[in-house]
Amino acid sequence: MEPRDAFAANLRRRRAEAGLTQEELAHRCGLHRTEISLLERAVRSPRLETIVALSRSLQDVSPSDLLNGIV
Repeated sequence: MEPRDAFAANLRRRRAEAGLTQEELAHRCGLHRTEISLLERAVRSPRLETIVALSRSLQDVSPSDLLNGIV
């Protein structure tokens, strides 16, 4: 699995487990909903700052959880 695909799957799963929509997650971390969609579809790779913002917004999810299976 490509790194971007693994990140996308991890993000999608963790967001669903948190019971959040893409729009709710985007609002929590200061991103646009389309950015969440692009990340979850592996169209775009996240910056380090984005990974940290996402993990903080997903409570009890560390950046390494989102990178699981990549390194």
